[in-house]
Order: sequence, then structure tokens, then C-alpha cells
Amino acid sequence: MARDIRLQETRKVEGIDRDIPTVLANGALYDPHLEQFFLELPLNGTRSRHSLRAIGYDIVVWLRFLEQARMTSVWSVSYDDVIAFHGTRRSSGASHCISASSWNRSVASLDKLYRWGMERELIASSPFRHRQMWRRGFGGQRSARAERNMAYEPSAVSSRPRFVSLEVYRLFNRLGLRGQTQNGHERPGARDRNGIRNSLFADLLVSTGLRLEEAGSLLACELYATGMENDTRRQIRFVLAPPIGKGNRGRTILIPRRVIVRIQDYIEIERASATAKFKARSAWSRITRPIFAEQSEGDPTMLNLPDGSRARIDRFGTEERQRLVLCTAGMPCAPASLWLSEIGLPVRFNSWEAIFLRASRRCSGAGLDIRLSPHQLRHTFAVHMLAMLIEQQISLTTHGVSGMEAYRQLLSDPLQQVQRLLGHASITTTYVYLEQIAAQADTVDTAVERLLALVSNGDVL
Repeated sequence: MARDIRLQETRKVEGIDRDIPTVLANGALYDPHLEQFFLELPLNGTRSRHSLRAIGYDIVVWLRFLEQARMTSVWSVSYDDVIAFHGTRRSSGASHCISASSWNRSVASLDKLYRWGMERELIASSPFRHRQMWRRGFGGQRSARAERNMAYEPSAVSSRPRFVSLEVYRLFNRLGLRGQTQNGHERPGARDRNGIRNSLFADLLVSTGLRLEEAGSLLACELYATGMENDTRRQIRFVLAPPIGKGNRGRTILIPRRVIVRIQDYIEIERASATAKFKARSAWSRITRPIFAEQSEGDPTMLNLPDGSRARIDRFGTEERQRLVLCTAGMPCAPASLWLSEIGLPVRFNSWEAIFLRASRRCSGAGLDIRLSPHQLRHTFAVHMLAMLIEQQISLTTHGVSGMEAYRQLLSDPLQQVQRLLGHASITTTYVYLEQIAAQADTVDTAVERLLALVSNGDVL
């Protein structure tokens, strides 16, 4: 009888090892060697909890297939098992067939596992077949030889980022998140007491390009700076803490001043009401493994911990920030998290997904085919920002610039700016948004007209 193989996504430990998954069979450890593979993943370049979880589930699907369909173990597989797995995952009926991109991700996870197994001499050879290939360098010259897993499907089409026009976004925000009518009036019978918070969160995403977990991990003390209301700059530079950025990379983002002002109002009114309930109901007891701390006098970026040590707030990761509780005179007062529920608990990341899903259903109920997720707002920011930067660059192009130099300034500079704002490690990732600009006519009409005018006058070509 096949065992019940499941993935335990997290461990009951602190630090980076908490997000390393564990594979269990009938409630016990599946295999000690597989356990060691997972423990070494952060040392081998896989540190994101999303990547760790994805690899874990890919391997669990493989293990279940081996036990149920092939009657073999993870370290006793052959190429025939790979062929059979492909037949099950890619050649079965439409209801069970996975996409080529999902298959390739699975192959990458398993290839990583068996390369590790060969290094540890657990297996003599990989069940996959590889071929030698050359990677090309600059000028088309061969630069290095590498191995490619032949199980990859080259037909996989990269997914295009989904985005919306700003008018569609405004409808989604007003109808879906705030629960208003299309005319901007209060919807009869509306009882969404968090509409202002949800609307503000979405505006932050669409105006900065932050990822869901980045925006959801912000602390109130980071956004509520003394004297900010007297800052006349239209865009406020904000340094995102490295532990909450993808790949542990911090970056500087630009937050519109009017969004900052609205966040301050939210902190002083809605959030203050939530923290009062948090304190009155001792809601801190509902936080798993809370981290109690007091803000250092004169330096709100430093926290005093119960053991007498001090820590900067930019050292805390996403999961730790959700557990951080600020105290006064040793008494828990409020979570440090910026976004709070009605009773003062930090809003979980999956709760934001549910909020956007509910907002999409509201739009559907109003007869509008609008379905948005938090990550689509990141794409929306990227496409519109890139279009506007290109338009700006066109207007700055001078008569004395040569054709090739004009194109370099026109494309490279805006792309690099968007790359920095989004936190992409490679500009190649940012290129995908260039393909989407032409589809958003209401944003780039002015840019196209300006470009045509320059071409006609011989300023660019």
C-alpha cells in the first residue's frame, strides 16, 4: 500500500531554516538523504521561501508517482521512469495535463536533486539525459560549455505579464475594494469597514511596483516619519529593507507624496482604532511566537529586545515582521506591522489575495469583467512607468545625438530605471514589458506622436 507522502512547508525553528520544507511519509521523515538535500538548498543558491516550497512540491509529486505507479524509490530510478513520468504529466487527458512551463520547472527541481545525489555518491548516474552545448558570449563567440537537460521542452512559451489601463484600475479600486457604485457613491448595504485600507494598499502597489510581500511587510514606523507633511517633493525616496526584497536585495523606491500623506492619515485614524482594540483584547496572544520589542528613544529604527540586545528594523524578514509586537514599559501595545485587521492583527499575505478576489467578484456582480491580483498591479506599474519614461526620454532627445545613441538613450535608460524600481536582478527580465507597451494605447499615444514628429523632422533617424 502506497504511503501518504506530504510536504511540511516550514520548520519550528528560527532563522533561514524555518522556510526549508520537509517531506514526510505517514507522518515520519521520508528519507534522511532527501532531508539533507533540502537543508543544503540555501547553501546551493536557493534561498527564497517560494522557490524552496516550489521545489518541495515538485519532488513530492515525483515521489508519489514513483511509489504509486512505478513501485520504486527516489534513489533507484532510471530513464524509463522519467519517460513514464512525462507520459503521465504531459501526455494525459487535458484535465490532468500540465503546461510545458510547469513541466520544465519540475525537471529543474529534479535535475537539481539528482545532481546533488551524484555528488554525494547516492546514485551512479542521473536518470535524465544531458547534452553538451556552448553558451554564446558577446559578438556571437563561444564562451563556455555547459550541460542541458534534454527533458526540457523548448516549446514552452514565456508568460506575458498581465496589466490593465489606469481607468480599469480606478474602477476596480472604487467598485471592488472600496465597495462603492460606479458613480462613486456609497453602495447600499455596504459593510466593508476596511475599504479605505484596501484601497490605499492597492494604490501603493500600483504607484510603486512593490511586490505583495514587500508592501505587506512594511512597518508603521518606516512610513510615518516626523516632518514628512512638510516635505514638498512629489516623490519620496524610500529604502526597502533587504530581508523583505526578493533575493535579499534592498532597493530605493519612489512613493508619491500624496500616498504617503494618505498612509499617515490611515495610521492616525483607522490603524489607531485597530491598535486600541489589539491592546484592549490582548490580541497579541493570537500571534504565533511573537517577538516583543521596544523602540529605542531618539532612534525609531532601532529596537530593544527582551534579552537586552538591540536590532535595526531593517534586519527583520517578512515572517518576523508579522510577529513583531511593540511594547511600552514591558506591556504589549501594538504590532509593528503597518497593515492591520479590524482587531489589530497583522494582515496576512494570503488575506490580501482573498481581498482582491472578493473585489473582483464585486466587479463581476456589477457587470464588469475586471479580475485583478496584487501582482498584476506590479505589472501595471511597470508598463505605464516604462511608457512614460520613454515618452519623457523622447522629449529630451537633442538634435545633435546620432541615431544609434538616440536609440540607446531612448530604450536603455528608461529600462534601467524601471529595472531598479522593480528590483530585477537582470535587465532581461524587464525587457518583457517593452512588448506590452504597444497594447496600451491610452498611455503611449502622446509618446508615439512625439516619436513620429521627431522622425519626420529627422531628429532621430
